[in-house]
Amino acid sequence: MSAITYRDVRFGYPDGPDALRGVDLTVPTGDVVLVVGPSGSGKSTLLRAANGLVPHASGGRFAGSVVTFGRDTRTHAPRALADVIGFVAQDPEAQFVVDRVEHDVAFVLENLGQSDVTMRRRVEEALDALGIAHLRGRSPSSLSGGERQRAAIAGVLAAAPAAIVCDEPTSQLDPQGADDVLAALVRLNADLGTTVLLAEHRLERAAAIAHHAVRVDDGRVVGTGRPGPLLADYPGAPSVTRLGRLLGWDPPPLTVREARARAADPAGLPVPALADDRAHGDGHGDAPVPGPSLVRAEGLRVERGGRPVLHGVDLDVRAGEVVALFGRNGAGKTTLLRALAGLDPPARGSVTTSAAVGCVPQDPNALLFAPTVRREVAETLRLLRRPDPAAVDRWLDALGLTALADRHPRSLSGGERQRVAIAAVAVGGAPVLLLDEPTRGMDAASREALHDAVVTHARAGGAVVLATHDIELAARCATSVVVLGDGDVVASGPARTVLAGSLFAPQVLRVLPPFCTVDEVATALATGGAR
Repeated sequence: MSAITYRDVRFGYPDGPDALRGVDLTVPTGDVVLVVGPSGSGKSTLLRAANGLVPHASGGRFAGSVVTFGRDTRTHAPRALADVIGFVAQDPEAQFVVDRVEHDVAFVLENLGQSDVTMRRRVEEALDALGIAHLRGRSPSSLSGGERQRAAIAGVLAAAPAAIVCDEPTSQLDPQGADDVLAALVRLNADLGTTVLLAEHRLERAAAIAHHAVRVDDGRVVGTGRPGPLLADYPGAPSVTRLGRLLGWDPPPLTVREARARAADPAGLPVPALADDRAHGDGHGDAPVPGPSLVRAEGLRVERGGRPVLHGVDLDVRAGEVVALFGRNGAGKTTLLRALAGLDPPARGSVTTSAAVGCVPQDPNALLFAPTVRREVAETLRLLRRPDPAAVDRWLDALGLTALADRHPRSLSGGERQRVAIAAVAVGGAPVLLLDEPTRGMDAASREALHDAVVTHARAGGAVVLATHDIELAARCATSVVVLGDGDVVASGPARTVLAGSLFAPQVLRVLPPFCTVDEVATALATGGAR
């Protein structure tokens, strides 16, 4: 018996376009199945149909059938499927119902009628599996975005369902956290035979654990098969896969280990020396010399609830710079951005600005309230009393939002809402842009648009600070990198220097040092630098 079977599934949200169009798909019992596709392609809707959230919780127009472990979701509401299928939403904030992490993890077990002894054991196992036992007494509202995501996943793991459906489970996680989550899913799959259905844009880790992959576009399943062949020409494929395509490796690798084995033969590889003198940044020429300081933190200490979050941080952001801010979940990245924006006052030290600062929070929903995307972006200029329809159009175009201009922001996918929030802040013209996890939920095309917008803004004399776990994006556009650890700066300097010394360096750098990106390799080959 298959775990989940979709038969000619068609679905449209109330007053919205069709999100699924004749989907036929079988998820084999005991397999890990990866779903990929552009933002807004229908991945989240496909996953939400697996346990009946679509259509029971969403409403809308539903046709066809989804059968989960022999139960038809048309006649079984999500609560009637909770014993066999667990669901982790794209927005973990939506899953918390009680005010302590360990109580929230236990909540589903209570609803399933588990004994106190079973609940205690399973809660402990789930907390340990996700590395969040130290957060057991914390309120979910006090956690960082990545910590919330891990707590939400723990709540699903504790129930030990026959299948787990995860919508971008690593989108807010640091590299170690992402490894922990995927390792926990692999252990459940290998040891218990748990079926895993997950959608991801960050494929550097997820592609390697999948038995099968499914490509979705415009509400349709356009391809199924083994991850390697299916992702070979996919725009969002891991960097090593795109590197393999460039170098003619057949089949292209999915992992760094596979790529390093192929790179052991130097024939046809670019000459490393050609990367040494290339400017790090966008890979299209010399990086501009940084200009004057736009925002500076000196001896910055910030406390929350009497608990220090930042300890004596020094940071100088200058015109023309793109600063990538790294650090594990809870290291203080969001707090530093909020302090630079003047939202969190220093307990000690100072923040000095010589230019306006715009800040895009981690959760785009905090900014979205207008009835259309266009009005959302235009509202910023209305509040600034300088309406400029041309500027609105420029930012809609820059971030690939023109086709969505008349849609309601909250009807969009997570990645699309992220782009709307960025456009709504950036249109104000602040020279300094602070972006907190800007690639959350973004597909490859969206990340490319963001990269271009960031580089253009910096080259025009502005500055951008990205708090991110997207090492591949930072490798392409960052001029400098700052790493936080428990509120302290543990490393800072030129991007190539800091990334080269990291255990979580970009994939290309681990395969063909000192190249950081596929673009750098392509440029070296184009200029005659092959051996």
